[in-house]
Amino acid sequence: MKVSRKTFVKSAAILAGATLLNTQKTEAQITAALVSLENDFALPPLGYSYDALEPFIDRQTMEIHYSKHHQAYVNKLNEAKAKITSWNYKTLNDVLVNINSIPKDMQGAIRNNAGGHYNHSLFWSLLKTNTTPSENVLKAINENFESLDNFKLLFTKAAMGIFGSGWAWLIKQDGKLKIITTPNQDNPLMTEIAKDLGTPIIALDVWEHAYYLKYQNKRADYVTAFWSVLNWEKVEDLLANSR
Repeated sequence: MKVSRKTFVKSAAILAGATLLNTQKTEAQITAALVSLENDFALPPLGYSYDALEPFIDRQTMEIHYSKHHQAYVNKLNEAKAKITSWNYKTLNDVLVNINSIPKDMQGAIRNNAGGHYNHSLFWSLLKTNTTPSENVLKAINENFESLDNFKLLFTKAAMGIFGSGWAWLIKQDGKLKIITTPNQDNPLMTEIAKDLGTPIIALDVWEHAYYLKYQNKRADYVTAFWSVLNWEKVEDLLANSR
């Protein structure tokens, strides 16, 4: 059976997304799976059912967040990418760290939507029930934050302190772990934009659409619930492959 180029490209993009979420990869390999010079950006497979995180994150929120919000970032990113004739970026990481080299008239659209695509792709991979931090992860957290409880307290405080929409992060910066926040869809890979650059280890979406259907305006309850679905196995993987 003859397969059209369009079908082949779509299948390749889906396979790349599956690789992103279901195997252990380095940061470079993760971002390389999301975009190439020839293929459009693609929504990666979620890797679990919409109700897999209940009761902490409800099915309806997951479905809308993934299939509507994330898909919109992908669509708008592809639209913006198509308008740039000198597209010389091989990976999504290349795009993010070179945001300021994007043509000025398209820089905002690429920044918002490439950030949204990366941030959400990472966020989905960091969600899983019934995992616990390994000895290696606990050692790193204890060395940087004294204890796991203190780390959770500081991370929660940071997430609660975001005015409006944004993300809370645990990053690795110059060999040390650090808690930071970014507004909108910015992230700690964006050179000359992010106040703190580093390798993402944990990402928490605190846009209202991430929690409002279940928690309404109670962001604190959502952040508390996050600790019950944080995929510590993925955290260990990202930490082990970070610089």
